[in-house]
Amino acid sequence: MTENIQVFTQSSIRITSGAGIIYADPFQLRGSFGDAACILITHDHYDHFSEEDILKAACSETILVVPKKMEGRVKGLAGKVAKILAVMPGEQLDIGGVHLETIPAYNILKPFHPKSAGWVGYLLEADGRRIYIAGDTDATAEAKAVRCDIALIPIGGTYTMDAKQAAELINEMRPETAIPIHYGSIVGSPKDGEVFASLVKAPVKVEQKLRF
Repeated sequence: MTENIQVFTQSSIRITSGAGIIYADPFQLRGSFGDAACILITHDHYDHFSEEDILKAACSETILVVPKKMEGRVKGLAGKVAKILAVMPGEQLDIGGVHLETIPAYNILKPFHPKSAGWVGYLLEADGRRIYIAGDTDATAEAKAVRCDIALIPIGGTYTMDAKQAAELINEMRPETAIPIHYGSIVGSPKDGEVFASLVKAPVKVEQKLRF
């Protein structure tokens, strides 16, 4: 069931869980929510790291999780959230009832997200479900090894996988549900979601949550 997952512009995700509201890469939020238990940032590109939108989602109890390389960039947010945690790929941590694993997120042949940068995706366990938020990545060995119930996967091409490559990854991972993200605005077109859905094989279900 994915009724608790919202996808806004690009890769902006909001998950309602029993442990609180979890955001990933909040971007172009319409209105101020002020209800985040946790905010997960995958990397420092402007459409994934927006201080303006972090502040729209955050409250005084929010835990902000960022890649280690971003520690210097988030110092200005230190007094506006409860805690800032810096992570590296391959770590595991527990935050307020949510178990997190950091999965490397990088390009294989493209230069935009080098593996050396230490950018991450997040595999989180909440309410008995394993949810993979891939970040900006290609179909890496680490992504293929993820076992999850729900996968939120970039499909827009240029900086990440395109719809065909993403579908091939999902067909190998075989989650219960795949949700395409990172298309239809800055990169890719709304039709990419339809292409992706047509290429994903049963029994995996595709849910298109981005609205244009």
